[in-house]
Amino acid sequence: MDRIQQRILEEVADLHEVPEGAYNIRANGEMAGRNTTANIDITSKTDVSGIDIRIRPGTKHESVHIPVVLSQSGMKDMVYNDFYIGEGSDVVIVAGCGIHNCGDQDSQHDGIHRFYVGKNARVKYVEKHYGEGDGNGRRILNPVTEVTMEEGSSMEMEMVQIKGVDSTDRKTKAKLAAGAKLVVRERLMTHGNQYAVSDYVVELNGGEASADVVSRSVAKDSSYQKFDSRIVGNAPCTGHTECDAIIMGDAKILAVPQLEANHIDAALIHEAAIGKIAGEQIVKLMTLGLTEEEAEAQIVNGFLK
Repeated sequence: MDRIQQRILEEVADLHEVPEGAYNIRANGEMAGRNTTANIDITSKTDVSGIDIRIRPGTKHESVHIPVVLSQSGMKDMVYNDFYIGEGSDVVIVAGCGIHNCGDQDSQHDGIHRFYVGKNARVKYVEKHYGEGDGNGRRILNPVTEVTMEEGSSMEMEMVQIKGVDSTDRKTKAKLAAGAKLVVRERLMTHGNQYAVSDYVVELNGGEASADVVSRSVAKDSSYQKFDSRIVGNAPCTGHTECDAIIMGDAKILAVPQLEANHIDAALIHEAAIGKIAGEQIVKLMTLGLTEEEAEAQIVNGFLK
């Protein structure tokens, strides 16, 4: 891989060298590196572009890295990745895509990730999106995530996009069996004329299933954001969804939290707040020697942590 691709890998997967454990690195539509372990197997699909990741039951304290890098202007990449997480596993999965576009044509990556989380398994999933380049071509990312969780399983999803992506349409769907637990933490920042839509649908189908879907975002300049989160309670369950956003400049934000209770013991809550940075916060930081721009940047960075 060249220096540009290596730098993007650092941004989307925190990889400064070849990772330990299982990994599959994709660059400009081709496999750039792969490693499997005794407990984690990665194989290429034969019918479509993508991979199958199979994690043996009982696998503990192992990780899988599957980053994607695009550095060719005008490239459109599409992958289908399926994860089979065995019963009683406890693993970390790090995905993400970075696009470097210095040309005049759009570069685009679309990925469909399907997770099948076994009984009592635990998964932490990290997905980061990043864009860079001084060309006129747009950097476009459209991820789809589908999750099926068996009894007693848990999944924590960290979705991050804070720089350089011109257009993204994220769709996430999850179905939870009895006792399953899903936690989603989204962090998003848009600027310029960027466009970002996040669409979550979570079905709580089993008793004592729970979901907590929270988005923190900042919209600057003339950018647009939409957060659409729907939690469906089909059993005795608990669900919470929240959107907390800062709006700046001429940006626009639409928050659409939705709850659907189909059982008398479905306890569901939604919250949404959109507002500008309080003037007194900026003044307080300026009295400490910061410029107005530095004060704004520090508030935004703290908000998105």
